[in-house]
Amino acid sequence: MDGKVKVGIIGSGGIAQSCHIPGYLSIPDQCEIVAVCDANPEIAKKAADLVGSPKTYTDYHELLKDPEIHAVSVATPNKFHKDPTIAALKAGKHVLCEKPLAMTADEAREMCRVAEDSGKILQVALQQRFSGNARFMKQYIDAGHMGDIYYARAQALRRRGVPAWGVFIDKEKQGGGPLIDIGVHILDFTLFLMGYPKPVSASAKTWNTLGTNPELFNQWGSYDRDKFTVEDFAVGLIKFDNGAVITLESSFMANLDGDPFQTQLFGTKSGAMVPAWGDIEIYTEQNQQLFNLKPKNVPKVDSAHTAEVQAFIDAIRNDKSSPVPGLNGLILNAIFDAMYLSSETGKEQPVDVTF
Repeated sequence: MDGKVKVGIIGSGGIAQSCHIPGYLSIPDQCEIVAVCDANPEIAKKAADLVGSPKTYTDYHELLKDPEIHAVSVATPNKFHKDPTIAALKAGKHVLCEKPLAMTADEAREMCRVAEDSGKILQVALQQRFSGNARFMKQYIDAGHMGDIYYARAQALRRRGVPAWGVFIDKEKQGGGPLIDIGVHILDFTLFLMGYPKPVSASAKTWNTLGTNPELFNQWGSYDRDKFTVEDFAVGLIKFDNGAVITLESSFMANLDGDPFQTQLFGTKSGAMVPAWGDIEIYTEQNQQLFNLKPKNVPKVDSAHTAEVQAFIDAIRNDKSSPVPGLNGLILNAIFDAMYLSSETGKEQPVDVTF
């Protein structure tokens, strides 16, 4: 398209103000935020002041009536991803929707169908794949240096890191705890590096043994333990149609050293420890000698959040496909559905990614 992409923000709280808005503001020659919306008028006004937007709404339906707007960010709590995303797509707007795409795979399926029918971009806000580490490893893997990656160990673990703000501890509004909140990032990061194989089944166990304990310290502030209705720890095993397997661990509150956020890849030619940030280490062999390698010129990315927004605008302006397709979001939601159900039933569950 010619000219600037005119953008509206639906849900103008923390993630919008700290990530989406700065991303759009980083490329003023390519896009412009012309409207903001939040159910809380004070938050909407704060976001409007931040971007200098004269248009402020408390009802996203009114924002979507604006013919000037080409695209929107949906940065609401998880429960409120589906309806504004579908409404925006039907109104002819491109959508950058916060992660996870939806509360469930069924919701994600509906969103993907509407996106396909509309012909508009639906991008899931999964910024880790835009990091320097992801870009280096994707190139390294695609060049064949890892061989076939048959196993990965993905970890998004916090020792004492329960978000004490928003709705992160409310299952009814969030859909789950660390699995769906931060596990989604490390699983997408891992699947992106592995070429997004098709999942076929998952088994898992979740616990809520620490999150409700009022005697435990939380480094991110106090919260009402009686309102903690999500899991505080989840672990699962995911099988794929190409024979690969991933184990996934995610926690808000666990007794461990540090806060590992990383994936370890096991390939037929080499392996790698790939943190979301920090140094990559590659394990390989040449002439029957074992080597541990640390790449030194990994691409520098100041902000993966900013990079994902820039990719969204670039796709709109240059008629490209979605940088993070809705289908990827559906796959993640379907895996989480199977994992949560497996924890309830004690049985391995199929993963349905059809739409």
